[in-house]
Amino acid sequence: MTSNGTSAFVAFERVQKSYDGEILVVKDLNLSIAKGEFLTMLGPSGSGKTTCLMMLAGFETATHGEITLDGKPINNIPPHKRGIGMVFQNYALFPHMTVGENLAFPLEVRGMAKSEREDKILRALDMVQMRDFIGRRPAQLSGGQQQRIALARALVFEPELVLMDEPLGALDKQLRETLQFEITNLAHELGITTVYVTHDQTEALTMSDRVAVFDDGRIQQLAAPDTLYEQPQNSFVAQFIGENNTLTGNVSKIDDTMCEVTLDGGEVIDAVPVNVSAVGEKTQVSIRPERVEMNRDRLPENAHTLKAEVKEFIYMGDIYRTRLSVAGTDDFIIKTRNAPDQRRLTPGEQIEIGWRPQDCRALDA
Repeated sequence: MTSNGTSAFVAFERVQKSYDGEILVVKDLNLSIAKGEFLTMLGPSGSGKTTCLMMLAGFETATHGEITLDGKPINNIPPHKRGIGMVFQNYALFPHMTVGENLAFPLEVRGMAKSEREDKILRALDMVQMRDFIGRRPAQLSGGQQQRIALARALVFEPELVLMDEPLGALDKQLRETLQFEITNLAHELGITTVYVTHDQTEALTMSDRVAVFDDGRIQQLAAPDTLYEQPQNSFVAQFIGENNTLTGNVSKIDDTMCEVTLDGGEVIDAVPVNVSAVGEKTQVSIRPERVEMNRDRLPENAHTLKAEVKEFIYMGDIYRTRLSVAGTDDFIIKTRNAPDQRRLTPGEQIEIGWRPQDCRALDA
């Protein structure tokens, strides 16, 4: 069963992978993906996310455990018989074939009649708005156009599952953002189950129904994008997803809903106890830059306040990014909206900052 109570369309059960018989690249993975879900595997290089995708595609074999698709074990089924669409970063289009021939290939392999092939090719090209390019070769297309064709080729035989490995990595920022929305909309419109691999957090947060954050061969947290960002379960997730401030200290009081942390510099603050359980435990306190206020009139009544020195004040158009020296760290960041009441700060200026205790999380040290 998946977390939303429906039966799993894709399931990894106690899956492990080792290339040398000793070091596990994927450690005891249990993961259920619902039909029609857009799930992203996110993590740094070497975290195991691409290996998981390759085992699902059939290009790698699990050392231990079972992978099922629609309830059927697929460990021993070759890649071309799994009926899965694939999109890679390098497009993997055949250079000597036209766009139409590239799309016809997966249909020919499946023994489809010519008349039926033509209908499906045109429908897939219409999905990605590329019908007019049917006679061109890949070399005559831009990077973004080639990626659209690669996507059309993955969808042309109407698979129920599409796997994407860093498909937008080679494109510029603006084109990447356009294609992010196109891919997500298309996946939801067609009801396709999508497993997407990236190391780009923004991409993961904007595209996914759920995100599995990988590190060291394990899923560190699996949740909806807003839950991952607002409620990270450990220091790795807090640091990896978005920008994050950390202050180190020791737990000096604790109950079910709040703990008191004495910071290394002696200041005392309250935080939500997430990964701490006892007085005296070392902790890293996590607070997001946009949750910190430096306008006194905007601070809530129960706010914590700390003294800070301005190190840098950067204008970024829609926001100001201020770097401060706070409680022993020189890298404390605040993001504030570019609003009429936000005055410009100067390096060296002493200010007071504050936040609500419930926006502060005590995590593992």
